[in-house]
Amino acid sequence: MEKQAVTIYTVAREARVSMATVSRVVNGNPNVKPETRQKVLDVIKKLNYRPNAVARGLASKKTTTVGVIIPSVTNPYFAELALGIDDIATMYKYNIILTNSDFNDDKILKVARGLLAKQVDGIIFMGHDMSAELQQEFAASNTPVVVAGSIVNDDKLATVRINYQSAAKEATNYLLDHNDDRVAFVVSSLDYSINSKYRLAGYKEALAEHGIPFESKYVIETNGDYNRAYQQADHLIEQGIKAAYVSDDDLAAGLLNGLTDNGVKVPDDFEIVTSNDTTYAKITRPTLTSITQPLYDIGAISMRLLTKMMDGEVSDTDDVILDHGIIERQSTRRG
Repeated sequence: MEKQAVTIYTVAREARVSMATVSRVVNGNPNVKPETRQKVLDVIKKLNYRPNAVARGLASKKTTTVGVIIPSVTNPYFAELALGIDDIATMYKYNIILTNSDFNDDKILKVARGLLAKQVDGIIFMGHDMSAELQQEFAASNTPVVVAGSIVNDDKLATVRINYQSAAKEATNYLLDHNDDRVAFVVSSLDYSINSKYRLAGYKEALAEHGIPFESKYVIETNGDYNRAYQQADHLIEQGIKAAYVSDDDLAAGLLNGLTDNGVKVPDDFEIVTSNDTTYAKITRPTLTSITQPLYDIGAISMRLLTKMMDGEVSDTDDVILDHGIIERQSTRRG
């Protein structure tokens, strides 16, 4: 005999209450007597009843689902952010739909439209700048959006992040203070606002404070490719550059390996400071001095901010700026 599915009606009948009362208990409505609530919860446990999230969503006009757009699920930077997002989503009983965008504008637009079609209650966006079409989609949807661990070309969206300009300035100053007057800025792409408007500005500020003129030839773009960063080691050596501030940890690892394979000793002959303090910074040899970011906290706070926006508790889009620092490791000289 086939086992019948346990429904809200089954629970109501067993607990001898109305289906509305069961619904209120399941949804955490406080307008239920404590003894009645306990009776319903006991029956739910006894029958192993699992509320239908879709049905609950139809009743409340909410899907209790959040979409997360991540550029690369294998990148440890975004993976750490996702951990924080997931923990807070679980705490507030939201389900997550995780989508991978591969830093591709067409794919980002496709996955965003897919999430909006599923009527997610909110979206957390990880990545860099947005196409005009994506900005229009978000604006037209009225779905709350939070940008986690980056800054984009749409200042109407709330972001949770560190101060990238200040961090870049501190990292460059750190290298300049070590008497490295030729410090390169090795970056994924200047097409991204996070790099062109913020990190580059911080790099220029540090040079100016040391009375060193900015030279564009010392800004090296790699298109976010490890191999390109590896190959740039030759170029940097030829220019007599003695240090580099790098925008991403995998690029810093590529540069480090390129220098090492060319017989350049790090940190004796060349110093490196990277930006994200992910696993890459700790598994290279020498290990990489890095800007520190509270990545888990950035993810967690992004999700908490989104819950407040979804519940109508906040409507402003002010940025949440968390603290950063620098951790000294083996890729820089002491003092």
